Amino acid sequence: MALRLIKVVLPERHRKDLGACLEQLEVMEIWQETIESERLHFEVLVRTEQSEAVLDFLEKRFSHIEGFRIILLPVEASIPRLKPDEEPKPKEKEADEKKQAVSKIIRISREELYSDIEKTVKLSWVYPVMIVFSAVVASIGILRNNVVFIIGAMVIAPMLGPNLALSFATTLADIFLMRKAVRAIAAGVAAALIPSFLIGIAFFVDTGIPELIFRTEVSLGDVILALAAGSAAAISFTSELFSALIGVMVAVALLPPLVTMGMLAGSGNRELALGSLLLFLVNLICVNLAGVVTFLVQGIRPLTWWEAKKAKKASRKAILIWTVLLAGLIGILIFS
Repeated sequence: MALRLIKVVLPERHRKDLGACLEQLEVMEIWQETIESERLHFEVLVRTEQSEAVLDFLEKRFSHIEGFRIILLPVEASIPRLKPDEEPKPKEKEADEKKQAVSKIIRISREELYSDIEKTVKLSWVYPVMIVFSAVVASIGILRNNVVFIIGAMVIAPMLGPNLALSFATTLADIFLMRKAVRAIAAGVAAALIPSFLIGIAFFVDTGIPELIFRTEVSLGDVILALAAGSAAAISFTSELFSALIGVMVAVALLPPLVTMGMLAGSGNRELALGSLLLFLVNLICVNLAGVVTFLVQGIRPLTWWEAKKAKKASRKAILIWTVLLAGLIGILIFS
């Protein structure tokens, strides 16, 4: 049973107010102590799926108070062990709106998810270097028709995270995170295309290589695969099943089409390069479309009602744009 420990720090004068608020929420255990400078320290043990409701409630109630701080920690183990059917301690009658705020989908809180996803769009020197290395590995794998090298390159390349960050930012209408995600995607595309283009110039590219030809053709099956992979990636993040992301990285194949396009463009095969570009765009659009929809289905929303209204509008617009673009690409596939 996944648990979270929420630490709350407030001025001592708010002891009764905080205690009364916590009594209204579904929590497993509550501990409290007074620390230096008349500050109050509460520790609250909750189920993972309850953590977002507790965090949101406390932030709305106390965020305006100077000295207020919430720290959220994952709980590796709890002794004595909690029984699977053990219910939270009975509390006073809870308001209907608070019951509705409790997520029925087992996932980590919005704040945890934001912290995890934000790490994927930090443009340190490691990000482009990893993509350059993976592009070189993928290029060698394609030229040698070695699928093992290509799969290894897919796992090395950190290109899935920025696309999920873009979907997540769209769901929250977070312009700052959205810009960082777009910059990371653009930097990743450039870091993959430049070395593969140079390899295409320096080496002979045999257009009869099966692994190369495979990445210049797009079918409706690729669309379905990319949609499923994008949704699986979003679920992997929200449920902390990060081991599943390796399979998603292999399935969605963002890097190999870019590398193939770069090599073909460098060798002068522009027509085949357009096929690789089409495959990359299909994967890019499907991952973002599926990501936005999956985050919405899982109840990812901003904290305040005015932010939620803006996020709802942004999500609808994004879904419409991605759907129109995907329909256009499908039309090209059908009539080409």
